[in-house]
Amino acid sequence: MLDDKSPLTLQQQAELLISRGLIADKDILISRLETVCYYRLTAYLYPFRQNGKEEYRENTSLELVWKYYTFDRQLRIIVMDALERIEVAVRSQLAYRFTCANSPFDYTCFENMSGFKKENEFDQWLKGMRLESKRGRETFLEHFRGKYGDIHEMPPLWMLVEIMSFGKMYLFYKGVNSNIRRGLASSYAISDTHLTSWLHTLNIVRNICAHHGRLWNRELGIKPMIPRVNKYPQWHTPFVIQNNRIFSVLTILKYLLQYVAPTSNWNCRFRDLLRQYPEIPIEKMGFPHNWEEHAIWKDSL
Repeated sequence: MLDDKSPLTLQQQAELLISRGLIADKDILISRLETVCYYRLTAYLYPFRQNGKEEYRENTSLELVWKYYTFDRQLRIIVMDALERIEVAVRSQLAYRFTCANSPFDYTCFENMSGFKKENEFDQWLKGMRLESKRGRETFLEHFRGKYGDIHEMPPLWMLVEIMSFGKMYLFYKGVNSNIRRGLASSYAISDTHLTSWLHTLNIVRNICAHHGRLWNRELGIKPMIPRVNKYPQWHTPFVIQNNRIFSVLTILKYLLQYVAPTSNWNCRFRDLLRQYPEIPIEKMGFPHNWEEHAIWKDSL
């Protein structure tokens, strides 16, 4: 059970942070605490602690910590931009490839979803999609229900993918026939095993971004697979990408965008973001010192 601590006023919170070594104008700090709660702000102060103690290192200023905070917010925005493009592309490919191999309603049958190892897993996925399609208020869904609702309980797949969350799309990708998975992954010059792993990690990252969580120096709980050197040497030139930090995710986004949005200027905008915040220790994000020399970042396909 948590200690029953008395809540602190904003002024008391500001005074506590200053007493621990944070350099800040108290009025400005209070105004920050009005928009960003104490608990959230101290997550960005954590790297400045002295040997795990609550006191902060010398020269730890609110101005510097706030740059960490605003950098992280802008990083989430640019990551979400890439994730949107990739999510839409994968959903479109799934709908196209599945309906070409089956009918647009065959996703409702377990026999057509051989990627699901257990029928109850498939039932849970379909139950979720059935609920989404019933409560959806999109114009195309209402039109379909009004015209074909007496014949079909569920909409055709090309409609369904438009209301899939990233998580449901990831499960659908895992659930389809292996030939469909391999075909889709091969369009990105990668194996379906790797794409499955990537979508899993990207789903977690998307949820972090959607809930405004700290991203920049987070250690990944679900680590993406890095392709092996014997088949994918470009992933190891001139160094191997470590998969426990956000740099690995950014590299995957960069790689996939070259296929799904080849004219995008995402790469330039991301590099501009790093240039705008030279104070950020990008090695905490998993960036090696020579990251720009890596084949995925250096070259365009």
